[in-house]
Amino acid sequence: MADPDAAPRSIPLPGDHPATVAVPAPGDGSGFWAGGPSVAAAPDGTVWLAYRLRRPVVDGRGYAVAVARSHDGGVTFTEVTRLERDDFACDSLERPALVALPDGGWRIYLSLATPGTLHWYVVAIDADDPSLFAAADARTVLDGGPDDALKDTVVHAGPHGWEMWVCLHRVAHPAWADAMSTLHATSSDGLVWTITGPVLAPEDLTAWDARGTRIAAVVDLDDTRVAYYDGRASYAENWEERTGIALATEDGTFHARPGGPAAASLHGSGSLRYVDVLRVPGGLRLYYEASRPDGAHDLLTEYAPLPS
Repeated sequence: MADPDAAPRSIPLPGDHPATVAVPAPGDGSGFWAGGPSVAAAPDGTVWLAYRLRRPVVDGRGYAVAVARSHDGGVTFTEVTRLERDDFACDSLERPALVALPDGGWRIYLSLATPGTLHWYVVAIDADDPSLFAAADARTVLDGGPDDALKDTVVHAGPHGWEMWVCLHRVAHPAWADAMSTLHATSSDGLVWTITGPVLAPEDLTAWDARGTRIAAVVDLDDTRVAYYDGRASYAENWEERTGIALATEDGTFHARPGGPAAASLHGSGSLRYVDVLRVPGGLRLYYEASRPDGAHDLLTEYAPLPS
């Protein structure tokens, strides 16, 4: 298990500092979401943000993934392109993963729902610039077969290889298809992946995260690897998860900190999920999806200083 004494002196948590709306929900009321953020910085300092848009109408669910650009350090954004669900002949799009390639250029990973099923798989699209992603260039990079839905990836690209954390749903038994755990995978190029095993799963079936533990971000703080994860206690809380903290162990798995959720919205359902992290001078800029009083979800951002 993770050593509590080795934990960073301070783990920035959503809600601890003033937040602003980076992207508002695309409508008012329950079921309208802007969120599932993935953020990355270009060498010239430009901050790029990819996020999922959802609406609760007959043709709703995740209807698009948008890509936006910021010139003020990641506070305000202007949308530059949009990947539409209909371009992929899928039932829904979920959280993207945006990655600056080590040798130049960009890649976005998308989670696609196979029509008429509970199955999900992951595709990747490369482009010279994030504004140029095109659905026609998508290629499947992760598919667990009909019984395993894989989605909501977190991807790190580095000179010594690639790492992925991906949410697993066992869909062979529909009554439990919503339950979530997280797998780890490695790759030499970010296209051909080897799943190395589970790294975070519910530990206490009476706890607040008994029904799911989906890693949303991984960051190294004070020589400790920290994961922000989405958790919920029951099917009834599906789509309204809150945020927990887990610490890496020596074998690469994660151990959730005990107690309740580390962060939740003060509004609506309390949902606060899909945290992503951007390193900025003096600290971290956090991005996350949070419920508001009318039940919609906005995409928020806040600056969290780190101890000097």
